[in-house]
Amino acid sequence: MTGQSGATRRITLTLTRPWFALYIGVRPTVVVEGRGNPVQWGVGTWQLPADRTATIGVFLFNRVWRFGQADLVLEPDDPPAVTYRAPALPFGRGRMRVTPEDRAAG
Repeated sequence: MTGQSGATRRITLTLTRPWFALYIGVRPTVVVEGRGNPVQWGVGTWQLPADRTATIGVFLFNRVWRFGQADLVLEPDDPPAVTYRAPALPFGRGRMRVTPEDRAAG
């Protein structure tokens, strides 16, 4: 087959920040396949292609500069749960990882 099948999958993305973060009112932006989406902190679901790798990223913007950037390439067979953790200071990188299936279910 040479064309795209159009099959999709859903992943759960959990966006967390430290309780002692030194910034207020900053909300994350999720980038899926190059398209940015402003979101809220917490848990959300995202639709990705089921038959190929997909890139998902998160960054924070405080009206002056971007920070907390983290990117992850997801393979079709990766577990459907991802966690992002923002930095405590308004600079530096965030952390993003695939959540193991046993933790995602609980």
